Amino acid sequence: MRLPVALALSLSVAGLLIGAERSVLAAGLTTTSVAAKARAFASAETLDESVLKLALNATVCARNAGQVTNDRLLTVIDYSKASTEPRLWVLDLESERVLFEELVAHGQGSGDNYATRFSNEDGTHQTSLGLFRTADTYVGSNGYSLRLDGLEAGVNDRARERAIVVHGAPYVNAAASRSLGRLGRSWGCPALRPAVARSVIDTIKEGSLVFAYYPDRDWLRTSRFLNGCS
Repeated sequence: MRLPVALALSLSVAGLLIGAERSVLAAGLTTTSVAAKARAFASAETLDESVLKLALNATVCARNAGQVTNDRLLTVIDYSKASTEPRLWVLDLESERVLFEELVAHGQGSGDNYATRFSNEDGTHQTSLGLFRTADTYVGSNGYSLRLDGLEAGVNDRARERAIVVHGAPYVNAAASRSLGRLGRSWGCPALRPAVARSVIDTIKEGSLVFAYYPDRDWLRTSRFLNGCS
């Protein structure tokens, strides 16, 4: 018997959360401390605790695989939220502080106020999911920008060739949100308010992780960073 989609997805996420706690346990933490850390960050009220647990699992896997040089900082983007809501957080995992809580745009090919379509393909103007590592900065057509390296094959590993970068954009602002009922949209980049873009970029650049989430069943089921680090 096939389960309803919503129930099947809930069970899938629940299973991944159990795996997340096991992975963190393997890193020397306890279930209690993981739960407490998730609650501490979720006190920002808009950061979903279950999404954070998945992000922590991915962080542990990446660290164990030697794919991160700055595991103190973690950026979480929850694309299941509307673009008019804060849905990007920069977290200091050591001090348990939320350094930034911000609006972030998604790609114009991904949807209107809500992103529902994601791609790794050039020309789609869609956002990519999964785990990224931040790289170097440069000044380009969108001003001061931060390159991202996608760590998940077939999911986001074409980020460099697609020029998926963190940058500031004038269409990311409250006025656009009120006027359009959504933020302006990028060509797939996680674009930020110009007033905070440089500060965010300089905080997370050069080797920290960015975890871009959406309850996509295929990605949740197959991501190496959410399924035992294999």
